[in-house]
Amino acid sequence: MGKKSIGFIPLRKNSKGIPGKNKKKLLGRPLFSWVLTEAIFSKLDEVYVFSDDQEIIDYIGKNYAWTKKVKTLQRSSENASDTASTEAAMLEFSEMIQHDYEVFCLLQATSPLTQKEHIDQALSKLEQENHDSVLSVVRTHRFIWSEDGKSVNYDHTKRPRRQDFEGLLMENGAVYATNKSSLQESNNRLSGNIGLIEMPEDGLVEIDSETDWQIVEQLLVAKFQSQKSAQKLSHLVLDVDGVFTDGRVVYDKNGEFSKTFDMRDGMGLEILRQHNMNVVVMTSEDSEIVAQRMKKLKIEDVFLGIKDKYSFLENLLLERNLSPNEVAYIGDDVNDMANMLRVGWSFCPSNATNPIKNIADIVLNRPSAQGAIREACEFIMQYNRRFQ
Repeated sequence: MGKKSIGFIPLRKNSKGIPGKNKKKLLGRPLFSWVLTEAIFSKLDEVYVFSDDQEIIDYIGKNYAWTKKVKTLQRSSENASDTASTEAAMLEFSEMIQHDYEVFCLLQATSPLTQKEHIDQALSKLEQENHDSVLSVVRTHRFIWSEDGKSVNYDHTKRPRRQDFEGLLMENGAVYATNKSSLQESNNRLSGNIGLIEMPEDGLVEIDSETDWQIVEQLLVAKFQSQKSAQKLSHLVLDVDGVFTDGRVVYDKNGEFSKTFDMRDGMGLEILRQHNMNVVVMTSEDSEIVAQRMKKLKIEDVFLGIKDKYSFLENLLLERNLSPNEVAYIGDDVNDMANMLRVGWSFCPSNATNPIKNIADIVLNRPSAQGAIREACEFIMQYNRRFQ
């Protein structure tokens, strides 16, 4: 057994720069969920979200029940004010859990480009290289000047070429790890013998403004797209409303009454399964009508009421030892966006929302509930022939 390590994600309800920042959707997911998901799949033993926002606490309770790793604790209003320091929140939290950890890892939700590998690097460096604390940095090749007109990190009379310039390491505010004794003695996230882990240069962007938000979205899209590669598809994951159905729901006094499905879609999925494709249905709605329709189609992998589809898919990939490049996904709205970027091939019906059309690998000719799924099935079968 190694040292017990915990992740700590502090979230405040109020934000001056971007109102409701932590809950605002980044590629269809609440901002905080990006670093939370990476923490879940890292080598941390437990991950705590510490917040004064009951809505966030309730969301986590409902949507992360599939993992025992995530816990929430209520943050006091005093330590959630504009003037309260992160250290004050860390110390309050540490008292609340009676210092039940050996390694404390602070993770910032405003750094959604943090990956599980960065968290694991920090834990490893802390334990194996005998540091008291570790922080993440980014190497910048910018030339720094002081206010009195002096060049700080280079000789301006001998301007170096970028490839000959080592640059400067800058704290990026993403990952901090410290031993319990160091935190208790210093009351600070960093103390003693400090180690560094280097993150890619795009990890320098922290979300503090709307402009930062737009930059990070584009960086995430580019990162996902660069990871796609050709591989035989083994799984097709589908949303329901706006994919199987036309997106409309008929209600009566008892609630949901009916949805419209297309018989040709069902046949396309049956043919796919005959070609050894696994069909998975994942929807944010918890609908009895959907459950009945999928039972009729003999689809066994049906997951209802999934709000954070990205983290759920990540867990599915891990459990089934799948590469994201052997998965295809059909979605129609922003809550499908992250998964569509993550997988090998993404499809959307012709009547999907514009943000989804902009990132889909293929915009199908047919609209939802009018043969869009069947069209995607035929593409997949044709595509997989090249791997025979």
